[in-house]
Amino acid sequence: IALLCLVSLVGLVGCQDKAPEAETPLYYDVGAIHKTVSTSSPEAQLWFDRGLGLAYGFNHEEAVVCFDKAVELDPDLAMAYWGKAYVLGPNYNNMDMEEEASAAAHEAVQQALAKSDGVSQVEKDLIEALATRYALPAPEDRTELNSAYADAMRKVWAAHPEDGDVAALTGEAVMLLRPWELWTPEGEMAPETPEVREVLEAGLKLHPDHPALCHLYIHTMEAGPDAAMAAPAAETLEKLTPGLGHLIHMPSHIYTWTGRYDDVIRVNQRAVEVDNAFVEHGGRVNFYTLYRLHNYHFVAYGAMFAGRKELAMTTARHLVTEVPPELLAGFPDFLDIFMGTPYHVMVRFGMWEEILEEPAPEGDLFSARAVWRYARGLAFASLGRVEEAIAEQEAYLKARDEVPETRLLFNNPVHEILQVATHVLAGEVEYRKGNYDTAFNHLRQAVNLDETLNYDEPWGWMEPARHPLGALLNEQGHYEEAIEVYEANLAKYPENGWALHGLAEALRGVGRTEDAAAVQARFKTAWSDSKLDIPGSCFCRTIPEKEADS
Repeated sequence: IALLCLVSLVGLVGCQDKAPEAETPLYYDVGAIHKTVSTSSPEAQLWFDRGLGLAYGFNHEEAVVCFDKAVELDPDLAMAYWGKAYVLGPNYNNMDMEEEASAAAHEAVQQALAKSDGVSQVEKDLIEALATRYALPAPEDRTELNSAYADAMRKVWAAHPEDGDVAALTGEAVMLLRPWELWTPEGEMAPETPEVREVLEAGLKLHPDHPALCHLYIHTMEAGPDAAMAAPAAETLEKLTPGLGHLIHMPSHIYTWTGRYDDVIRVNQRAVEVDNAFVEHGGRVNFYTLYRLHNYHFVAYGAMFAGRKELAMTTARHLVTEVPPELLAGFPDFLDIFMGTPYHVMVRFGMWEEILEEPAPEGDLFSARAVWRYARGLAFASLGRVEEAIAEQEAYLKARDEVPETRLLFNNPVHEILQVATHVLAGEVEYRKGNYDTAFNHLRQAVNLDETLNYDEPWGWMEPARHPLGALLNEQGHYEEAIEVYEANLAKYPENGWALHGLAEALRGVGRTEDAAAVQARFKTAWSDSKLDIPGSCFCRTIPEKEADS
C-alpha cells in the first residue's frame, strides 16, 4: 500500500549535526543492534548501527538521517550507502516506490558498489545483492526486481548462514514477494511461507536475541494458526531495543491472538511512551506518525477486549490529537479512518447518549463521518428510538457512499470495512422493528464480511460482529446457535471476556450448568481488570438474562 512518500518527508525530520552525545538520546538507543562494518571511524560505526536499528524498527526516514551522518563521518563507508539504499526501498508496509526514492536508492547502491573494494565478504555480498533491487529508470512494475533481490539474498544466506542480519534480510526479501499474504484465510501457508520460516527459524536458533529476526518472525506467524509459536520471539523482543517503539509494540501482534490482552495494552503503552521522545526530536509530520498511531490504536483495541472502558476511550481520544492538521490534509486516504476510532470505542461500551452528543466530523473526514453515522444509528436503535434509527441508517448509507474509493485502513479499503457496518446497523435496526429473522440474517452476513476482511492487526473491524449476533441470539433464546457463535469467536480471540460472558449464558440456557460454571469462572479471570458490568457480549443487548428467559 502506498502510504506516504518517504523521500519528500525526510527533510522534515531533524538531523543531528553535532557529534554524538556521551549519553545516547532515547530515540537512538537501538540496544542490541550492531553490525561491524569496514570503517576506521567509531562514530561512523555508531551512526551506522543507529541507522540499521531504525531500519529494523521501520523508522525509515530517520534511518536515512543516520546513514547520511555515517557517510559524513566516513565518506568511504560502503555500508552506509548500502543502508541508505536499503531503507529507501520497499518494505513490508509499503511496497511502492516513488520516482525520487527509486533514483536516490539507485544512486546510493551505486556508491556502495564503487566503495566496496576492501570490505568484508559479507558486506560485499550484501551490497551486490542490493544492487539487483534497483534500476534506472525504474519500471512501474517492480515484480522482477523484487524477485531478483530475493534470489540474490538467497545466495548470500547460503554463503553466510551464521550471520543473523543476513538471515533477517533474506527472510524479509522473500516475505516481500507476498507481503501480508503469507497465509490464506483458511490458515494454509502461501508458497513462500515455508522458505521464510526456514530462514528465520534457522537464524533464531543461532541468534534468539536478534531484533530483526524476532520482528520478522512475528509478522510471519501472526496470521497463521500457530501464532503462539512466535510467543518466545515476542517476549524476547520486548527487552532488546529500549528506544525503538515499533519493536517494543510488535509483540502485541502475537499477544492479541493468544488472549494476552493486558500484555497488548502494556507493551503498546510503553511504545507510546518511548516514541514520545522521537516526537520531541522529529515532530509529527512524518511517516513514523502512522506507526505511532498504530500503538494508540492497539492500546484502545486491547482495552476494548479487556473491558477497560476509561483506558480505551482516553486512548482513542488521544490518538485523534496525535494527527497534525497538515499531515491529515496531506494524506487523508490513510489517516481519515483513524479519526473515527472514538466512535468504535463508544459503541463497544454502549455509550449511547454520549454518541448522540458527539459533533459530526467535518471537512474531508468522509470515513470518520460514516463511522459516526453508524454509531448514531446503533445508539438510536439501542435506545428504542426506532424512527430516528431508521433515519440515521439512511444518513449512514449516504455518508458511506461518499467515502472515496481510495480510503484505506492499512490492508483494507474502507469501503469493504464499512460493508460490515452496513449489515450490523441493518441487523440492529431490523431487530428493534421486531423483524428478528431479517435481523439475524443481516448479522450473520456481517460476521461473514468481518471475518473475510484482509488480514490486519488490529482487525479492520474493531468489535467482532459475532458479539452483537451472539448477544441478540441469547436475548431471543436461540442458545444453540449462540454457543456456536461464541465458540468460533473464542477460537479466534482466546479468552476474550465478551464471548465468555455470552457463552456462559448460552450454556445455562441449554441446561449445561457445569460447563456454564466453568466458563463463568474463565470470564471472571478475563474480566479481573475491568470494573464494567455488561449485559452480554454487546451493549445492544437490552433485556437482562432472567427477564429474557421469562
